This record gives sequence, C-alpha cells and structure tokens, in this order.
Amino acid sequence: MGVPAFFRWLSRKYPSIIVHCVEEKGKECNGVRIPVDTTKPNPNEVEFDNLYLDMNGIIHPCTHPEDKPAPKNEDEMMVAIFEYIDRLFNIVRPRRVLYMAIDGVAPRAKMNQQRSRRFRASKEGVELTEEKQRMREEIIQRGGYLPPEEIKERFDSNCITPGTEFMDNLAQCLRYYVADRLSNDPGWKNVVVFLSDASVPGEGEHKIMDFIRRQRGTAHDEFADTVPVSEQEFIFIRLCVLREYLARELTMASLPFPFDFERSVDDWVFMCFFVGNDFLPHLPSLEIREGAIDRLVNIYKDVVHKTGGYLTQNGFVNLERVEMIMQAVGVAEDNIFKKRKEDDNFKRRNKEKRRRMKQQGPAYLTTGQFAPHALGRRDRPEAVHNARHQAYDMRMQHNKVPMVSSAGPSDSTESRGVKRKAEDSDSEPEPEDNVRLWEEGWKQRYYKTKFDVDATDDDFRRKVVQSYGCASWKWYFPFHYAPFASDFKDIKGMFTEFEKETKPFKPLEQLMGVFPAASGNFLPSTWRNLMSSPDSSIIDFYPDDFAIDLNGKKYAWQGVALLPFVDERRLRAALAEVYPDLTAEEVKRNSLGSDVLFLSRSHLLFDFIHELYRTESHESTDIPAELCHGIQGAINLDDDPILPDKVKFKDPQYADGFVFKAVLLPDAKIPNKVLKPGDWEKGNREPWRPQLGFNPNRQQAHLDQSGFRALGVSRFDDAVG
Repeated sequence: MGVPAFFRWLSRKYPSIIVHCVEEKGKECNGVRIPVDTTKPNPNEVEFDNLYLDMNGIIHPCTHPEDKPAPKNEDEMMVAIFEYIDRLFNIVRPRRVLYMAIDGVAPRAKMNQQRSRRFRASKEGVELTEEKQRMREEIIQRGGYLPPEEIKERFDSNCITPGTEFMDNLAQCLRYYVADRLSNDPGWKNVVVFLSDASVPGEGEHKIMDFIRRQRGTAHDEFADTVPVSEQEFIFIRLCVLREYLARELTMASLPFPFDFERSVDDWVFMCFFVGNDFLPHLPSLEIREGAIDRLVNIYKDVVHKTGGYLTQNGFVNLERVEMIMQAVGVAEDNIFKKRKEDDNFKRRNKEKRRRMKQQGPAYLTTGQFAPHALGRRDRPEAVHNARHQAYDMRMQHNKVPMVSSAGPSDSTESRGVKRKAEDSDSEPEPEDNVRLWEEGWKQRYYKTKFDVDATDDDFRRKVVQSYGCASWKWYFPFHYAPFASDFKDIKGMFTEFEKETKPFKPLEQLMGVFPAASGNFLPSTWRNLMSSPDSSIIDFYPDDFAIDLNGKKYAWQGVALLPFVDERRLRAALAEVYPDLTAEEVKRNSLGSDVLFLSRSHLLFDFIHELYRTESHESTDIPAELCHGIQGAINLDDDPILPDKVKFKDPQYADGFVFKAVLLPDAKIPNKVLKPGDWEKGNREPWRPQLGFNPNRQQAHLDQSGFRALGVSRFDDAVG
C-alpha cells in the first residue's frame, strides 16, 4: 500500500535505516556484453536468502516512465521489465527464493480507490487533449503555423489491471523470462522462483506477506567478505535498524504490566493505519506531514498506562483501548486544525514573498550615484547632494518590501513601492473551503457539507464509525469522507459480526467495477456496451464527468473524486446477461489462478517434479521440505508447462480460525545492533554521510595520479595548482 509521505517521514526521522546499494555493472569487451557474475559474494557485504518483488512497482515505471522516453511498443515494455528484474537480482543476489507478486483482484475496499484513480486519470487525459486542441486552434486563428499533429497511440496505463490482455501477456512473458534465466544464468540455478501473477487474487504486498506468514523462518542474513567498487542507484531499508529506533522510542518504564517490545511494535503498525492506507480515508486530524505518527506515539505512551495493556494481540484489536487513544486525539483536534491553518497561512505568505522577489528582484532601486548602471554606459549618474538623505531613502525603500509593483522594476520612481493589485498576482487562488475546520462549529459544518446530516445525529455518526473497518473481500467503506477521532465513542461492541468465506471478484468483473467507459476497450464488446449504452441498467456507474472535492487541499489530484459506489448486486445481475458472450480465451482470462513454482534442472527438487510429470500424477503432492530450503506447501502439475520445471504451488493450509502469532520465532537470529549514542543526539551537527553497503567500516576508494590520468580527468587541486 502506498501511503503518501510515509517513506519521507520514516527516512527523515530514522536516517540510519537507509543504506545505499553497491551495484556492479556488466562490462563490454570487443562489443560483447559480459553479464555480472551473481554467483560471487554480494558486493554489499551481506548475503540474502530471499528476494520478494512487488511487481507493480516495476511494471508501471517500465511501461510509462516519467524520466525518459516511453517504450515504443509492448515488446520494449517487456524487455524493460526483464532488465529491471535483472538489476534487482544482481544487487540482492538471493540464494534460495525469488518471489514475484503482481497485483491480482483486490478487495472491494481497494477497488473503490482503484476506481477513483482510473476515473481521475481518464478525466485528466480528456481535459489535457481538449486543452491542447484549444491552444492549437487559438494559435492558428491568430495566423500562426503549426505542423500537423502527430497521431500517436497513447498507452493507457489502466491496462495494468487484472483481467486485461496486457496482464495475461505479461504473465506469459515472465514465465519464459524465468525459464531462460534458470537455464542460462548460473546465479539462478539454486534459486526457487515463485510467480504470483494477476490471476491470483490479492495485492502484491499482501500475497508476499501471506507467503512469509505461512512459511515463517526461512530467511536470515550472513555476512560476506568482499569489497568491490561500483555506482549506486538503489537503497536498502534496514528493518532491523528501524526496530532499534522503535525499541528506544516505544520503551516505557513503570508500566502496570510487563513491557513487551514486540507487542508495542504491533501497536505502532496498527496506529499507522489511521494515518493512511488504500482501504480507508485517513482521519481529518491525522496528516503525516504534520507529525501525526509522532503525535499518536506520544498519546499512546501516555494513555497506555491507563489502558491496562496493549492495543493488539496477534491481529486482534482491543476496541476499549483503541477508543481511549482516539478520544485523546479527539481532545487535540481543535488545536490541530487551528495550527494547520496557521501553518498554511505562513507557508502561503512565504511563497508569495519568494515569488515577488523572484519576479522583481530587489524591492527597492536606488537613484543617484548608487543606482545600478550597465557597463560601458556613457551617461553619468546624477550626483548625490546629500548622502545622509540618500541613505535614509534607501532604508525606507527597503522597509517597503511587501509594497511592490506588479509591473516589475522600471525607470520610473513613481512605480516603486506601490502595492500589487489582487488581479495582477500570479498566485493561484485559494480553493473555497466551506467547512473551515479551524473555526468554531467545524464538526457541524463538516457533517452538513460532506454528509448532508447534522452533527447532532448521533446514530448517523455511529454508522460512519461502524463502517470504518472490517476484514472481508466484499466489505468497503461506503462514504467518501472519514469520521473524526472524537467520534470513536462506545465502540467496544460495534465490530462483532464479520461476514466469513466471502470471495473476490473475478478479473473481468473487477474491470467493470474500476474502469471508466473510456477504458472499455479492454473488455469484451457486450460488457463494454454496459458502460456506454443509454439502455444499460448500470449506466449510472460510469459518469462521463464528476465533481472533485478539494476537501481543504489545493490541487485536484489531492481531492476526493465524488464517484457513485458500485452496487455489487446490480453489477452481477447486469453481467449475468453478457457472461454467455465470453470466448474461450476470455473465460480463461476471467478465471482465478494459482502461484507457479519454477526451478532449474540442477536444483535438488527437480528430479522429484520431473517424476510427477513422467507418471502424469494429477494429485496434489506435498513438497519434500528437505529438498527445497525448508519451504512447505503442495504442488500440482501445470496445465501448460514451458519446461518440466514449473508446477502450480499452494501455500500450507491451516484450520479455520487459526491464529498466526505475531512473535519472533524461537531460533530467530537478531542482527548485531547498528545504532550508536551519536545517532540519538539531536545536537549532533556533523554532516550526515550515506552509508554504502552494509559494512559501516568500508574503506573509501581513492585514486592516485595514474588513476586519474587513466580516467582522462584531472583532480581539481592539480588543475588550479
């Protein structure tokens, strides 16, 4: 889940968690590319067993990059994805497992967020096209000339959604890519590769966590002894160092119950959910950029003495204790909103001041012999008759910095020191905010404006709070706006009934739930018609235009897209009429798949799998853990294997209601501590230098004169000496 500003806050507050990667590059010899030998020890001086890739973070920048020309076609996109995976593999060099997870069908709660993003992207694309056309027509009407507009097919990134042909093609290409690497790259030969493509339900990061949770304990680090020198472009985030930071920050003395660091970390993660996630709008008073997480931690450490225990245990939440935290936040809400307004006003004034200074240069211009003149100018400045008066005038002009002319500096002294007119300002107007959270009566205005109910309607506010969270594929928060922290009252008995054994949407059903009509080309024709035909029973799900509520923000992308929520029953009823139109290929794309396991012919498990294919065994078979780095699970033969080294994989299954305990495993190896006392001292003014690789004592490489000559450059001190 991408939480805006979370990584920035985390890396600034805990800077030592970041380590810059050492990356070896392939070389060329006589025009022949020599790849990196990933069988050698990791140049970052740490060995990794497992590498887990959330593939959507790779697919998007490879298909529509922001910092370089876009690929010309789908083939180039696939090659870019392969090269990206190769780079990450070269940096990390996993020795046991590579797990690649692509986002599959998401829970309904996430689908609403996907729907908002895709409709917004479509709307912005249409508006951009219309604006470009308007500008072209205006230029031509004024007699200007423009070359014929190049007709270029725009890549619709909405195709990066489960159920599209693009995602099906990507899955097939990745299968061949993995087979090639296992056959030809020595660094891959002992690695077990798992591919969870878009046909497998769940978001990539959730599938990864589920795999780890069910395997538990296959990963550990061992340090190596090599020090190559190379460029760096990626970073590692050291979670073990983050644990050190949190251990210091969360440790509490004089508790009425034993302190348990693992439980406090679970509580910290839980509290972060209130600040931002992809399933719920965050609470109005909690903004990461305003220090919301720090505020929650301080409240937590103060309130936990009264709660009698921790907020969570093994994924279960104690609602009475959560309510105490929320009520403590609620007490501070009024001051939070007022300070937010004060900070916004301060930032706006500074921004306006910087803009004026940039446009006009100095806010005062002197006359007489002190006035600036171009070099070589023949005319002489007028003489100063009274230097003291001239200096006084200069000081007075300096004091008038805010009172500047919108026309910029000129030769006329009358124009200086005149206040700009509002209509001459190039600053963007502040968006209208009818709620005004910083003024008395904010809660009444919020509920009236956002929900069209009175804040005195306790039953409605309770309904909003009760809707704020539930574990289910079908569940979603049925409002565009979150409640306030102060609304979390009497919540102990609110969340008792959970609908179990719900099922995810099928891929094409999800496309119907998240796509605008403009992306209907990714759907079968009769399904597409439901998005645009006036006779469609669900045409109201696909508005051509919709309002965006800035909700106190400044830019449209930060606002709330006021789209109608999809009624699942109506959607399924409409689709029932067009399901018979699906072709065999579309039926296959619309089915839910399973993870796939790959390995090379030299792997210990290969002979076991090869025997299953030879005997054509179609029964589910448990993996011999001793042949596969301790990995457990069941395998089935693949219907369409590329080579007899690929099988369907299913994680270990557990009984209904099984609780995965959130504790360290008994044999877990805790890395040595990294942080030193100086890392905690706020007064430490030494310049921060990024660490390269995992060895803090790495010797920096230095070149002598012959080295610089070999590179064809000169050292600065020699050049000026």
